[in-house]
Amino acid sequence: MSDRVILYDTTLRDGTQREGLVVSLADKIKIARRLDEFGMAYIEGGWPGSNPKDVDFFAAARSIAWKNAKLAAFGSTRHRSNRAETDPNLVAIVAAGTPVVTIFGKSWLLHVRDVLGATPEENLAMVADSVAFPAAAGREMVYDAEHYFDGYKDDPAYALATLRAARDAGASTLVLCDTNGGTLTDQLVEIVRATSAALAADGGPEVVWGIHCHNDSELAVANSLAAVANGVRHVQGTINGYGERCGNANLVSILADLELKSKYEPVPAGRLGELTEMARYVAEIVNIAPDDHQPYVGRSAFAHKGGVHGSATARASSAYQHVDPGVVGNVMRLVVSELGGKANTQLRAEQLGQQLDGVDPKALSLVIKQLEAEGLAFEGAEASFELLVKRHKAAYARPFTLCDYTVLVEQRGGAELLAEATVKVEVAGEVLHTAADGNGPVNALDSALRKALGAFYPQLDSVHLVDYKVRILDSEEATGAQTRVIIDSSNGVLEWSTMGSGTNIIAASCQALCDSLEYAIWKTGAEVRRRDERHFTTVAPGNGAAGAARPRRAD
Repeated sequence: MSDRVILYDTTLRDGTQREGLVVSLADKIKIARRLDEFGMAYIEGGWPGSNPKDVDFFAAARSIAWKNAKLAAFGSTRHRSNRAETDPNLVAIVAAGTPVVTIFGKSWLLHVRDVLGATPEENLAMVADSVAFPAAAGREMVYDAEHYFDGYKDDPAYALATLRAARDAGASTLVLCDTNGGTLTDQLVEIVRATSAALAADGGPEVVWGIHCHNDSELAVANSLAAVANGVRHVQGTINGYGERCGNANLVSILADLELKSKYEPVPAGRLGELTEMARYVAEIVNIAPDDHQPYVGRSAFAHKGGVHGSATARASSAYQHVDPGVVGNVMRLVVSELGGKANTQLRAEQLGQQLDGVDPKALSLVIKQLEAEGLAFEGAEASFELLVKRHKAAYARPFTLCDYTVLVEQRGGAELLAEATVKVEVAGEVLHTAADGNGPVNALDSALRKALGAFYPQLDSVHLVDYKVRILDSEEATGAQTRVIIDSSNGVLEWSTMGSGTNIIAASCQALCDSLEYAIWKTGAEVRRRDERHFTTVAPGNGAAGAARPRRAD
């Protein structure tokens, strides 16, 4: 039995069966290249017999020099009415030109009779012919025994017969698939042991045993690791657990578990530190927001919100962390919230580059608890937290004061909706009163603020809104509910998030907008423009509910 565990990635095939996940040809090539660079041993590129995109992918892949991975083409056993050498699916698989071919076949008599409409004997012949055809063309053969565990529970002798047919036809790897994801770990281990023992007793060719688990019982990772502990050396899965229904086994977690908690090294040495970046890269390419709570690589995987946890972790990093986050390329975070204490507040401030000189962390944490009780939440708005720290320092002076504001929304006679905001701000002892239109009340308010402050701080010209989110905190209050607004902003170099809260969405938005602009002034080191250099500008309306900064033009 080999001590090496081989990871077989099927993100580009099984992973794309996740609802809402769509990738282009260019996306597939990018992901495959990144997985290869990371050190993945096998990459399943798709099913060339099923769609033109996969045919094009394999054609493009021929011109790529793969560094670590073997590329696999995937497909099914032949149709029961076809010969293998004329079956369109098998012909397309061989034509893909990959060094590895993976064929899946039926292990469960329910599928043989009711899905394929074949006899048990016909299915065995289909398995053997479909494996033998690519094997004769010199391909390394992997056989995926679909629904193997359900098939074994139904008829062990027949499930084993399908494996023997594949092995004897030239499959060097036999993969046991928990396709419905419903097998509990103890039973899976029992079947893995019985299966390998039964085929070993035959005295036939030696094979590598594989496992392919789905996550419908939340056991895909656990079952994959249990299979490894019982002799399996080929593990299939997807990055971030993407896949149909509840997903496939998450190779990110499996990889880290094997490397950090066992004797196995499934990827080349030194690559584990890239794990977080790689997982998020794939998420970015497939346009799915990374799961903040994903083990090892999630933003919250090593985040500590509770005061006891934060304090203990500050003294001993392993107190509430099972591994050093740095080994997988992640970082430890202390979350500032009403549940945290002074340790969370102080350490999170220091992580953000803010020393609490002259600020009592205990007093500050009490302020945070009160503010969060009123609806604020610093977890998703760290710029507002930095400003809170800054404002508690004796030497800090706010760069501007919003004295008052008015927002009007008007629609008459079915005409287009009009929104207008007026603001009065004070900067360096001067008071400026400005007005601006917008395509919504928040956009109008944002435009008026920028119009006023831009005269004093031209650096704000580069600031624009990236996202605007509203959350209702107590929906049972209906239109009188407490509302939390979070604004994401950027100046092309930095990105930051600020928040506001209140029963009035305009007031909450104004609070978040003012924090965003104050943060931008502070972080860019902007100084008030001299009186003789000032000129006033107007801002064009934005194109969304919160609006967007537009290039300014002189009045």
